[in-house]
Amino acid sequence: MLESTVAAIRPLDESAMAAAHELQGRLTKPAGSLGALEPLSVRLTGLAGTCPPPLPDPAAVVIFAGDHGVHAQGVTPWPQEVTAQMIGNFLAGGAVVNAFARQAGASVTVVDVGVATPVPIGPSADPAALAAASDGPLADPAASDGPPTAPAVLSASLVATPADPAGPRLVAANVRAGTRDMTVTAALTRDEARAAVETGIRIAGELVDAGAGILLTGDMGIGNTTPAAALVAAFTGVDAAAATGRGTGVDDETYARKVGVVRAALERHTPDPADPLGVLATVGGLEHAALAGLILGAAARRVPVLLDGVIAVSAALAAAAFAPDAVGAMVAGHRSAEPGATVALRHLGLEPLVDLGLRLGEGTGALLALPVVTGAVRVLHEVATFDSAGVAEK
Repeated sequence: MLESTVAAIRPLDESAMAAAHELQGRLTKPAGSLGALEPLSVRLTGLAGTCPPPLPDPAAVVIFAGDHGVHAQGVTPWPQEVTAQMIGNFLAGGAVVNAFARQAGASVTVVDVGVATPVPIGPSADPAALAAASDGPLADPAASDGPPTAPAVLSASLVATPADPAGPRLVAANVRAGTRDMTVTAALTRDEARAAVETGIRIAGELVDAGAGILLTGDMGIGNTTPAAALVAAFTGVDAAAATGRGTGVDDETYARKVGVVRAALERHTPDPADPLGVLATVGGLEHAALAGLILGAAARRVPVLLDGVIAVSAALAAAAFAPDAVGAMVAGHRSAEPGATVALRHLGLEPLVDLGLRLGEGTGALLALPVVTGAVRVLHEVATFDSAGVAEK
């Protein structure tokens, strides 16, 4: 699946982009007056291959959740159990991402791709029914270190919250119960990393088949800014200190420890940026790998993917290493306060749409940027040309 998805990713359509650029020049506004929205609309036209491109609607946020063995190194003061607890909050509709998604009219799908503790799936979710739907048993939380079988992506309707069937949905696709400690050994086997990437590809395909016009990246995982920093350093070549931030707001002592942990992991594994699966396996996380798959899946289907913060852009580096043309499908929603995000965006050649000092994750920054993306496309659909409006040009 990974290889066929990468093979399906193509460059942007130059003729469609030329048509969008020409149309922008005929609309009733001074050329260039919409700033960054104009090249964004041109790029989205090139992705769709038609002018104007479809409106990016409906929007679907996908929150991939996983835990991290490197948590044992004291890189965050938050207990690992918070990952699973926050999934319960997402499903109950009580997180910031839920509030922003309701405002934007976006769906929320939560994917357990590697949570280490039991995930609350709600009283309506019958484990026997879930196992039957997956053609096999649910992933064992005590998964062995051997190669996993491909995780089952379950019908989200089976785990919809009972009070709101159209509300947040949970997909059980646990590859293993958290990664290993990357300072001691590789975080994942290559098979496990592949399984997570292909989970993301499958989720992208299912959402696009269900009608999604744009995918938004979300994440949840206590300690996940540490592997994100390692990924950014591995793919861009910057020093660990330049890629590492304070995450949830750690103190100076914890921050220094975190930088040392990232540096130690990189020195131990010397990941090769030309081998993105290997990089994800040695220093990545399950949610990072799944996000890379989501991006690749969206790019293969010519659907834009709106990136959130540092977790998403570190995954985007992996996606670009798999398929450089995948960058054409990426839109940087915002500039995270994490320094590694700016490093990664610069490497990808992407400019963020908003800069609000956010560092929450979950998909919150992407959701705030969604109206900007929609507005960029709507201009091509709805603004009159000088000729049609009878307005004189200069």
